[in-house]
Amino acid sequence: MSISSSWRSLILRIGEKSPEYGGSATVDYKDHIDACFGAVRRELEHSQDEILTFLLQCAEQLPHKIPLYGTLIGLLNLENEDFVKQILENTQLSLQDALDAGDCNKIRVSLRFLTVLMCSKVIQPSSLVVVFEALLSSAATIVDDEKGNTSWQARADFYITCILSCLPWGGFELGEQIPEEIERVMVGIEAYLSIRRRVSDVGLSVFEEINKSDKLHVEQDFVEDMWSRIQDLSKNSWKLESVPRPHLLYEAQLVAGKSHDFGPISCPDQPDSTGELSGISFGRQKHEAELKYPQRIRRLNIFSTSKSEDIQPIDRFVVEEYLLDVLFFLNGCRKECAACMVGLPVPFRYEYLMAETIFSQLLLLPQPPFKPIYYTLVIIDLCKSLPGAFPAVVAGAVRALFDRISELDMECRTRLILWFSHHLSNFQFIWPWEEWAYVLELPKWAPQRVFVQEVLDREVRLSYWDKVKQSIENTPALEELLPPKGVPDFRYTSEDEDKTEYTLSAELNGMVKGRKTARDVIMWLEESVIPVNGLDVALRVVVQTLLDIGSKSFTHLITVLERYGQVIGKICPTEETQIMLIAEVSLFWINSAQSTAITIDRMMGYRLISNLAIVKWVFSKPNIDLFHTTDRLWEILRNAINKTYNRISDLRKEILQLKKSVIKAEKHAAEAQAALDGAESKLMLVDGEPVVGENPARMRRLKLDATKTKDEEVSTRESLESKEALLARAVEETEALFLCLYKSFSNVLMERLHDTFGENSLEPIGDSEAMAVDEEDTHAMETDKENGGSKRYITGEKEQWCLSTLGYLKAFSRQYASEIWPHMDKLEAEVLTESVHPLFRKAVYSGLRLQAD
Repeated sequence: MSISSSWRSLILRIGEKSPEYGGSATVDYKDHIDACFGAVRRELEHSQDEILTFLLQCAEQLPHKIPLYGTLIGLLNLENEDFVKQILENTQLSLQDALDAGDCNKIRVSLRFLTVLMCSKVIQPSSLVVVFEALLSSAATIVDDEKGNTSWQARADFYITCILSCLPWGGFELGEQIPEEIERVMVGIEAYLSIRRRVSDVGLSVFEEINKSDKLHVEQDFVEDMWSRIQDLSKNSWKLESVPRPHLLYEAQLVAGKSHDFGPISCPDQPDSTGELSGISFGRQKHEAELKYPQRIRRLNIFSTSKSEDIQPIDRFVVEEYLLDVLFFLNGCRKECAACMVGLPVPFRYEYLMAETIFSQLLLLPQPPFKPIYYTLVIIDLCKSLPGAFPAVVAGAVRALFDRISELDMECRTRLILWFSHHLSNFQFIWPWEEWAYVLELPKWAPQRVFVQEVLDREVRLSYWDKVKQSIENTPALEELLPPKGVPDFRYTSEDEDKTEYTLSAELNGMVKGRKTARDVIMWLEESVIPVNGLDVALRVVVQTLLDIGSKSFTHLITVLERYGQVIGKICPTEETQIMLIAEVSLFWINSAQSTAITIDRMMGYRLISNLAIVKWVFSKPNIDLFHTTDRLWEILRNAINKTYNRISDLRKEILQLKKSVIKAEKHAAEAQAALDGAESKLMLVDGEPVVGENPARMRRLKLDATKTKDEEVSTRESLESKEALLARAVEETEALFLCLYKSFSNVLMERLHDTFGENSLEPIGDSEAMAVDEEDTHAMETDKENGGSKRYITGEKEQWCLSTLGYLKAFSRQYASEIWPHMDKLEAEVLTESVHPLFRKAVYSGLRLQAD
C-alpha cells in the first residue's frame, strides 16, 4: 500500500474493529487516532487539499465517527492552524449552502461536527452558541402569529431539533465552559415550545390505536419528546453511554491549541404568508414545508420495553441517529451499511432497537427515504452478519406486527406484505406457518387471514406455485389460501361453449400465425365479424385470442401488443369499450393477479386503456365486494395512478432541464452574435465598397456559428414550449383522474357508511358484537388475545369493508398529496361537500394531514 493510499485508508477506517466500535481487536481507538494523526501530519505538506476534502467528506458521510474525526482535527490544530482554519471555512460555506438549499441531513451533520470540534478546542464555545441562536431566532420568527408563517413550522421544528440533537455530543463542555450562554439557548427553546403548535400524527401514524383521541392531550410530539430527553440528560450531568469521547484522552494536549471563531451563518428568509392564509392555502404551504423538512423517524415501539429496558431514552435517540445516518449515507453500499450498523460505538446490545428503527423507515409515512427494496436488502445482510441474534429479532418483529395487523395503516400493510414475502424468498421460504394456521378459522375478510393470503400470493410471484406449496407442508390446510395456479382461463378451448366464437378465434389465430398485418385484421373485423356478430363478440374474440397468443411469457405479450395493439385500439376507442377490455383481461387471467396487473399496465403504456377507464372498472359493481378481501384491484389502481404520476414527474424534470438548456443556448447564441458583430465592426469601406478587415474564412465560420447557435436556441425553446403544453394537458388529465377517483370512492362508500355507521354516529349500528369505531380512529379491533387457543375476529363484514376502503382512500390521499393539493379547491366544491359522511371527509383530510372539522 502506498503512503497516499495509507492515509486515506486510515482516515476512512478509523476506529473500525476496535472494541468501542463493536470489534474484538485489542487495539483501542486511541491507537487508531495516533496512527491516523501520524500519517496525515506526514502527508499534509504534499496533499493538503486532498486531505482536507477527504476528511470533510468522511466526517459528513460517516457521522457516527465524528468524535474521532473531531479529535484528529484537534490534534492537527496544535501543529497546523492554517489547515484547520481552512476546514472551518469550508464547513461554514457548506453549512450555509445547506441552509439555503434546505439540505436537512447536511445541516444536522454539520452542526454535530461543529459541536465535536468545540469539544476538541478547535472552535470557541461562544461561536457555536451564536450558530444555535441564529437557528433559534429563525424558528421563533416562523411560529410567531404576527411576524411569521406558521404553516412552515416544520422548518422551525427542524432547526430546534438540530440544536437539541447536538447536545449529547457537547452539552457537558458547553455547560462547563459557558453555562450562562447555553442556559440562554435552553430558555429560548423552552419559550419556542410554549408558542409552537403541537404536531399531530394525523394521517402518518403506522398504528391507529383505539381511543387515540383521548390520549392526544397528554402525548408528546417529536420535538417535545426530544426536549424531554435533553432535560433528563442535563439533570444527569450530561452523562450518557452512547457517545464516545476520545478527546478526553488528549485533553492535556488539546487545551494548548488555539480555539478559532466560526464564521457567521444566516437562515433563509421565511416564506411569505401574504396575510392570513385560508384553510387550503395553509394546507398547501404546510404540505410543502413538511416535504422539505420531514420528521426523520416515527418510532414504532413494536417490542416490549423489557427488550431494551436498560437503554436510557437519550441513548435510544443517539443509537437511532447512528442507524439512520448509516442507512442514509451508505445507501449505495449495502454490505458496508450492514457492517457499520453492527459496529456502532455503544457498550450495550441494540439488536431490538436496530430492528425497530429499520422497520420504522420501511413503514415510514408518507414515504420512506429510499425504496423499500433497500431496507429489505439491509435486513437480509444483517441476518447474515448476526446469524445468532438478528433473524430471531426480525421474526419477533413480524409476529408483533402480525398481532396488530388490523391496526396497521393500509399502505403500511401493503409494504409489510411485499417486504415479508421478499424476505422469505431469500431464506428458502422458511417460516413456522403452523403458528398462523388459526387464520383459516377467521372470516375471509379478517385482516390476518388476508395478510397470509397476500403473502402467499406474492411468494408465488417470486418463485413458483409448487415451491410455495412445499414451504407450507407442515400446515397443509393453508393451501386453501394459496392463489390458483396461474394458468390462463382461455374461453375458446373447445367449440362446445360457443361454436361461432370458437371458429372466429381459430381464424384470428391463423391470421396472427400467418403474420397478417394489423391492418389486415382490422379489415377482417370490419367486413366479416362486426357486421355479422356485433362489437361485443369481436372484442371478446380479439382480446381472448391475442392474450392467449401472448400468454407464454412477458416477451410474447409485448410482441403481440406491439404488432396488434392497433387492432385492440380500433375496437376499443371509447371509455366504455375500454372498461369491457379490462374486464376481459381480468377474466382471462382470473387465476393470476400478477398477469392481470402486468397486462393492464402494459395496455395503459401503449395507450390502449385510459386511467379513467381503469378507475371506473375498479369501482364497477362486480369488483366492489372484493375491496376488503384482496389487494388485486388496489394493485391495478395503484399502477394506473403511479403511471400517471410518473409521467407528470418526468415532464417536470424534462422541463427543468430544458429551461437550463435554454439559458445555456441563449448564452452561446449571444456570445456567437457578439463575436460576429465585433468582426463585422472591423469592416472597412473603400470607394463605398466594404473590404474585409478580418480573415474571410474566420468571418464565414463566425456567421455559421451565429446561425447555428441561434437555431439551437430556437429549437430548444420550441422543445420547451412543446413539453410545457404536454404538461398542461397532463395536469388537466390528472385533475380529471382524481375527481373521478374521489367521486368513485364517495359513491361506493356513501350508502354503505350510512348503513353501517349511521348518519352522524361513528359507531357501527345493528351489530351488538362489533366493537365501537372511535371518532379519531375509525377501525375496529380484531381478535381475542389469549395465548394459545383459537382467536376470534369480531368485526362484521360490512364494518371491515368500510374500514378497508376508507383505509385505501386515506392511503391514496397521502401518497399523491402533492398532485392532489393543486386541485383541492375543485375537490372541495365537487366531492367534499357538506353532504359527505364524516368518515369519508376524515379519511381524505387525514391523508392530506388536515384535521377534519
